[in-house]
Amino acid sequence: MTATGPDRLLVISAHAADFVWRAAGYIALVTAAGGAARVICLSFGERGESPGAWKQPGMTLERVKEIREAEAREAGDALGASMLFLDKGDYPLPGGEEILLELAELMREFQPQVILTHSRTDPYNYDHPVAADLTLRARAIAQALGRESPYPPLGAPPVFRFEPHQPEMCEFKPDVLVDITAVFDRKVAAMAAMRSQDHLARYYHGLAERRGVQAVRNGGSPGIRYAEAYQRVYPQVSGVLA
Repeated sequence: MTATGPDRLLVISAHAADFVWRAAGYIALVTAAGGAARVICLSFGERGESPGAWKQPGMTLERVKEIREAEAREAGDALGASMLFLDKGDYPLPGGEEILLELAELMREFQPQVILTHSRTDPYNYDHPVAADLTLRARAIAQALGRESPYPPLGAPPVFRFEPHQPEMCEFKPDVLVDITAVFDRKVAAMAAMRSQDHLARYYHGLAERRGVQAVRNGGSPGIRYAEAYQRVYPQVSGVLA
C-alpha cells in the first residue's frame, strides 16, 4: 500500500460491464498511480445485461459473449486494468462451491490490498448480491491457514461495495466519496466501450457529477467535479479519526 492507494486492487464484477459504471474511476486512479488493478467478471452478462447486442438480427448466445468480452476488454484497456472472465453464466449467476473455491484461489494468487464488489442487496438484479456474497465468502476461505494452496493465505484486505443503480432500494449508504476528477476522461472512455448497454452512460455521468457535488459539501476540495461512492464492509483501523 502506497500513499496514493493500493498496489493491487481486485474488483469482483457479476457481469462484464458492472465494474465500468460503478468503479471505473477508482480503477483508473490506482493504475495511474502505478498500481495493478485486476477485474474478475464472473459472467459476461450475456442473457440479461446485453440488450444492444440481442437487438441485432440473428444473434446467438455465444456471439453475445464475444461482443461483451470485446467491450469489457476495451474498457479495461482504457482503465489500465487486467481482465479475467470466468464465464459462469448469468440470470442466474451460480453461487455454488466450485466458483467459490476458484475465486478464493484467485484471491490468494493476486494478494489484493483492496477489494471492490457489489452491494449486499439488489431487488432488481439478484446476480449482484450473489457476487457480493461470493466475494466475502471467498475472502474468508482465502484467509484460512489450513486451506491447501500453492499460494500464501490472504491477509485482511478491506472490502468496499460500489454504488448500485438504485441505492435507496439496495440498503446502500456511502461511507466514502472518492474524487475521480483527474481520471474521469478514462471512465468516460470505458463507458463508451460498453456499447451493448450504452443507455447507461448518461446516467452514470450524471451520478458522478452529483457525487462530486456531495464530496465538496462533505469537506472535499472545491475542485472536485466527479466522484464515486463506496460503502465499507469492515471497520477501518486507524490511529486518528478523519
